[in-house]
Amino acid sequence: MIVRENRNDTLKLLFSWRGTILPKVLPPLGIVMLISAIVGGIEYANIYRFPELPLVGFTLIGVVLSIFLGFKNTACYDRWWEARKLWGSLIATARHFDRNCRIFPQGRRERIIQHVIVFANLLRDRLRHQTKNPDALMETSGMSQQAITQLYQQINAPQYTLGLIQWELMQALKEGEISDIIYTQMSQHVTDLSLVQTGCDRIATTPLPYAYSVLLNRTVYFFCFLLPFSLGSLLGLATPLLVGILAYTFLGLDALSSEIEEPFGTQSNDLPLDSMVRTIEIELLSTLGKPTPPPIVANDNDNNLL
Repeated sequence: MIVRENRNDTLKLLFSWRGTILPKVLPPLGIVMLISAIVGGIEYANIYRFPELPLVGFTLIGVVLSIFLGFKNTACYDRWWEARKLWGSLIATARHFDRNCRIFPQGRRERIIQHVIVFANLLRDRLRHQTKNPDALMETSGMSQQAITQLYQQINAPQYTLGLIQWELMQALKEGEISDIIYTQMSQHVTDLSLVQTGCDRIATTPLPYAYSVLLNRTVYFFCFLLPFSLGSLLGLATPLLVGILAYTFLGLDALSSEIEEPFGTQSNDLPLDSMVRTIEIELLSTLGKPTPPPIVANDNDNNLL
């Protein structure tokens, strides 16, 4: 995720490159502007008169297209924002665990906190369909190589980790370390983490309907590539400028919605999951008095930051 230190700097926003949607739409945008220049130049020099496409039709199509693109962007942003709220809930629940686990003996407390750290790492890896560095996870969590290997062999490693936390709570209740009331409260935190994973899995496995995305994408490209033939006779040499602005808007909105539709990826505008996991690691390990990994420092134009 791109983080800007000064979001009010108009010039920086105007000339920003990395983290914007422009690099993705530049190839088709360049083709549209090239066609516009050719059509506008030919019309301006009276070399050939292209059949005029009705401007009113393009206006109506543009209005309808804008409405549907707005709907798509709203739906995709809702997915992105819901995912961010779920990970915010995960961080909050991890902090609840840290506070409430102080009632346990030190050994059990450390094991539960370690499992919470492992859960956050495994959930990130599951959502990104990746296997992060097991050695780094072993160093951070304090678990053995055998235990880490066993975790990655599970079909649903995050839920398996929650099972380990639940087992620790059950053992604490059985051995009289906590009362049934405290056990119920702690079990609710496990349920909260499970709900976070369920919500994230739902977002990750249920994209927008494919036919809907294809329809909008095709309509946007058809509209942009035919637009020069409607405006060429009116604008002449100025055709590339106006068509370029319009095409950038429509192509950019379509590409941006497709990018934030999958909020757990590693693109510039996706959620900074690495940074959020690192936040959990630092806060929980510091309360245990253990060495903490270095924070991921926000650096302008870099990816995956908080």
